[in-house]
Amino acid sequence: MPSLNKTTNSAVTSALDSVTKLVSGSTRKTRIITVSALFLTLVAFGAAGVAPLAPDASDLPVRQIVEQLQIPTLEAQMQALEESDQQFIHEEKVQRGDTLASLLQRLGVDDAAANTFIKSDNTARLVMQQKAGKTVRAQTNEDGELQWLQTNISDNRDNLSQVKNITITRQDGTDTFKVAEASTALERHIEMHTGEITSSLFAATDAAQIPDAVASQLVDMFSTNIDFKSDLRRGDHFQLVYETFWQNGEMVSTGKVLAGEFNNAGRSYQSVWFDDAPGTGGYYGFDGKSMKKAFLKSPIAFTRISSGFSMRVHPISGQWKQHTGVDFAAPTGTPIRASADGVVDVAGPSGGYGNLVVLKHWGSYSTAYGHMSRFAAGMRKGVKVQQGDIIGYVGSTGWATGPHLHYEFRVNNKAQDPLKIKVEQAQTLTAVNQPRFNTTVQDVQHRFALLRPNDAPAKIATR
Repeated sequence: MPSLNKTTNSAVTSALDSVTKLVSGSTRKTRIITVSALFLTLVAFGAAGVAPLAPDASDLPVRQIVEQLQIPTLEAQMQALEESDQQFIHEEKVQRGDTLASLLQRLGVDDAAANTFIKSDNTARLVMQQKAGKTVRAQTNEDGELQWLQTNISDNRDNLSQVKNITITRQDGTDTFKVAEASTALERHIEMHTGEITSSLFAATDAAQIPDAVASQLVDMFSTNIDFKSDLRRGDHFQLVYETFWQNGEMVSTGKVLAGEFNNAGRSYQSVWFDDAPGTGGYYGFDGKSMKKAFLKSPIAFTRISSGFSMRVHPISGQWKQHTGVDFAAPTGTPIRASADGVVDVAGPSGGYGNLVVLKHWGSYSTAYGHMSRFAAGMRKGVKVQQGDIIGYVGSTGWATGPHLHYEFRVNNKAQDPLKIKVEQAQTLTAVNQPRFNTTVQDVQHRFALLRPNDAPAKIATR
């Protein structure tokens, strides 16, 4: 087919000449479009100039056919690409230290109107408060103007299986935007992890890739049995089963710890979450007894005892006298927790105690917390608190030489040693709930068996 080949070669040569003229001195965008158009042209020529042979073509008479192909010119193809509205979709993870400007830049957004809207709108501003690792998606046109931006916000602690999708949309090619919120269901996953103490609890949970929110729940779960500052030993190990919630392959939030086992100094403490009534629940040992004891072992997480319940030389007066409480040394501002359920009886300055909170509990029990730097919001006489609620923060007000908590345990208003007092813990499960609880425990025991190290099982601690 010599005539067709000659026509084709001539057209390709002409196209190349046109490309040389157009690319010379053109912009980067024009060069990209030119190369794309040339590629389409060459493909078109190839498709038109080569035809497959029919079966047994050598046995058939050969006829020569010459046909003029109508191919769009390179200039026409370039013009079509120029006139088309190019759209680009980017996806980025929020990085530590990100500003709105740096995030938008990585998303390919160059749009002052969008920047202003996100900063000024209360809902759109949530984009600026996203934590590191969260995904943000955006669509822009070829000039970097934002068409839409989308992310999800997981700040609803009342319903962890729901998440808010935030979408910011440009209105009809103008410089105005609107923002919309929509709740969507998340996928619930159950995760199992194990870790070993080599230096500190949070170092171990980091090594096991356990989120800090889950590690904090672990502390709360066993805080009535273990002081996580003074009781931990190298080689202690733990197993955890907990919830996570996902959307589009990304973890959005963590849920509650469903079960935990902590081996501390050769003694094993086990706990499982159980819904004992609609809308309520708590942690129980495998024997069905509540893990919530009457009083916490320490009102401060991760601390040390700087002075015990004993005779001592008073650091201010220099006199030898009875120290009626236990001092927990901790940095200023460390949260102080209520050691048991109760009602605020005192919340205010009180001489040598400085800023003092006194809680009345059931019967003849009360506890006092002195030298606070400040009180928690809402602390006033008559307010009810629950075990673990933050009631104030460590300080050095009153007669104190440094920041610490002075903690007193009182029976009939007489101070007792809080480290030696023994109070009965909460009651066991009812007979009605026991069969369902036993089924839950069997499932957890199976999971722990898969996670537990291959050494001999630790002695189960009695409570």
